[in-house]
Amino acid sequence: MSPRDRIVPGMTFTHIRLLAGYVDEERPVHEVLPARVVEDGLVVLAGSPGLVLGCAAGDRLRVAADGGFEVVEPGGNLCLQAARPDGRGLAPAEVGELSTGMAELGGLVEAPADGRFVVVTVARSAGWPAVERVMDAWVDGIGGVEWWVGNGDDA
Repeated sequence: MSPRDRIVPGMTFTHIRLLAGYVDEERPVHEVLPARVVEDGLVVLAGSPGLVLGCAAGDRLRVAADGGFEVVEPGGNLCLQAARPDGRGLAPAEVGELSTGMAELGGLVEAPADGRFVVVTVARSAGWPAVERVMDAWVDGIGGVEWWVGNGDDA
């Protein structure tokens, strides 16, 4: 499924809470993401996460009550996440530059209004060398940003 094809007219969406980690090893941190219920206990993630690691848009997930999850079936997309380690946000123009580069690969770039991170959803079929080239060129061009594969495998 292409990132741009993930929303189909007539689909019924919900929101799920996925566990992103813990603060002080005690307090859970969750990220709320759009999803589509496909059968009892299973959802298809409709957007790639910005905080949660281990999944991408299009993945079929089984979600536990505490927000922990299991990827039952990968959806064919990479989730790339990027941020500045010093916490400074990304300017809209910087996010726009990445959007332009990823558009050539059919990727979708999203960021919250404050620009504290960027999330890219791109089909694995775009090819790892092409994805890596776009991400590295973007980081080299704006400086001070790190990126990683959010769904945790080596493309």
